[in-house]
Amino acid sequence: DVDMLGLSSLAGAHMYLFPRVIELLKEKGAEDIVVCGGGIFPDDDIAKLRKAGVEAVFTPGSPLDEIVKWVEENVHPRRD
Repeated sequence: DVDMLGLSSLAGAHMYLFPRVIELLKEKGAEDIVVCGGGIFPDDDIAKLRKAGVEAVFTPGSPLDEIVKWVEENVHPRRD
């Protein structure tokens, strides 16, 4: 069982790949899997990714403790 899927993109294909992964998860009945992403994104794309279903977007320099806190608050509670 997968609780979370973390996607990373440094190649600029995030606006296609991330929504496509979410679409495929929905097709397979796996929309309960939390999807987050990380990489180098234009600021305008972050809101678009969130709207497409990426629940959190982390960019270079995001503090590790902030990422861990987000995972603990948004992934593990869904297991209960």
